[in-house]
Amino acid sequence: MATWYEQRGEGDPLVLLHPGMADARAFDPNIDALADRFHVYTPERRGHGRTPDVDGPITYEGMARDTIDFLENIVGGPAHVLGCSDGAIVALFTALLRPELVRRLVLVAGVFHRDGWHPATEFAPEGHDPESFIGKMSRMHRSEPTLEASDLAAVRSRTLVMIGDDDEVLLEHAAELYGGLPDGELAVVPGASHGLLVEKPELCNTMILDFLMNDPVRQLAPIRRA
Repeated sequence: MATWYEQRGEGDPLVLLHPGMADARAFDPNIDALADRFHVYTPERRGHGRTPDVDGPITYEGMARDTIDFLENIVGGPAHVLGCSDGAIVALFTALLRPELVRRLVLVAGVFHRDGWHPATEFAPEGHDPESFIGKMSRMHRSEPTLEASDLAAVRSRTLVMIGDDDEVLLEHAAELYGGLPDGELAVVPGASHGLLVEKPELCNTMILDFLMNDPVRQLAPIRRA
């Protein structure tokens, strides 16, 4: 599949996976700060932005396999991977399918099971041709993902889970995601919604860069990591 992408900056590779029904421009408030420290790639997934759709269903696993192909053939090997919303789910599947290709992993406002979305969350509307892009996205959002918390134990990457305190992702679900990861860290951004990367870019960029660039601190009073 021909994937449209841009690349900026120098240093270790960092792949950004945009939200669903959007494109790489979703990272406009973040790209400058990240590209100052990393070689940033911004691929657009099948049917999104400037990448054409292909025949067949759209699934999170299928888009993860596209991402794996991108890592192998464009990036040329392992990279840090950051995904937002649908992109976070794709990033999670990528880390599960090919853990050796994902160095550090940032999951922004994503779920591991469809039940993790707040009931008020709005997705692609139903009623479209099921073979159209919107129809395929609608089917995916209604039925996926369906990972179990026990599946998260297979993620090898050190992982940052980020969420707004008024997010479309249920706070309880984000906590379960964090708790199921062997090497997880959790950040709840105050006063932010599902658009936390746009609403509070400076704070989010600082937290992401700290996670990607620095080793974990020595905790003084650990409980979960004791």
